[in-house]
Amino acid sequence: MSLYRRGRTWYADFYADGKRIQESTGTANRREAEKHLALRLSEVQRGVFIKPVHVPLSELWERYIAYAKTHKRSWKRDEQMYANLSRFFGPVHLNAITPLRVEEFQQHRVREVAAATVNRELALLKHMLNLAERWNFRQGQNPVRLVKFLPENNLQFQTLSEEAERAMLACCPAYLQDMIVFGLNTGLRAGDIFDLKWEEVDLEQRKLNVMVQKTQRPLAIPLNDAAYGILEAWRGMRKGPYVFYNQMTGDRFRDLKAGFKLACKQSGVEGITWHTLRHTFASRLLRNGSDIVTVKELLGHSTVVVTMRYAHTNDEAKSRAVKALKASDRIVTVRAKPRRIKQ
Repeated sequence: MSLYRRGRTWYADFYADGKRIQESTGTANRREAEKHLALRLSEVQRGVFIKPVHVPLSELWERYIAYAKTHKRSWKRDEQMYANLSRFFGPVHLNAITPLRVEEFQQHRVREVAAATVNRELALLKHMLNLAERWNFRQGQNPVRLVKFLPENNLQFQTLSEEAERAMLACCPAYLQDMIVFGLNTGLRAGDIFDLKWEEVDLEQRKLNVMVQKTQRPLAIPLNDAAYGILEAWRGMRKGPYVFYNQMTGDRFRDLKAGFKLACKQSGVEGITWHTLRHTFASRLLRNGSDIVTVKELLGHSTVVVTMRYAHTNDEAKSRAVKALKASDRIVTVRAKPRRIKQ
């Protein structure tokens, strides 16, 4: 019965039913590790100790993704996030995922991506470990519960100026120019643009009737001249069910991050992603006088609260609104009361 260290983490070494048990205490603090060992010895003495199950993270993922495909609309996003988790944790067993290790992942990832992205990845890991407990893949407290999530500032986002837009488009091949302009004029997410089918396009009524991938809700978007012109051009090259397709393979686009990133680099435009086009769409609408409810409907948000993040960007529209107020015929001036002179 003892404690030993691997790296910064303390491990407990004891016997139960004549068999040697070695398990992580999940802490780098010796006193906390001693409490963990004392608890295990107490469980052994009372006959309630359950031997830890050594299930690899990869095995939990296989079970989880099958579950997610049945219960979640966003399981494809989970695949992307798990790739980042797997790359950091490697071939690890669930019991070796400690609060300390989770915090190390958090500190590592926040140097690469936004705090919101790190929090979504930790939320996935937390959900997976909750299910692992339900499925008897592990025992003990979920280590992610002991880790404080990073603060997020959802009001901070970048938009594309007209000047930056022109510079970026000048560095894009024709197909990428079309898709960027289409995104700027419809506000669709990248995945919804890649998935757009001709059956969702109504050129006669000049509108789109799409099923949004993220929310699985129908969304109707009117087409302005720029978006309509792009669809007219691609209709003349139609080769399959998808509007936009790779002319080399004939299949729809899966990801254009490499081409997008190259165009940003060549044009000197920094900090821009595909989602920036959606931010720009919303901000330009508000700047041009659209009301917040209309913008909410065009973006497909479930509530106006989500859309309000863009409200602080339309300073010009706010200024026009205030200037449009009619001046009063009477000008009221607040005057100080005259002082009484002591006799």
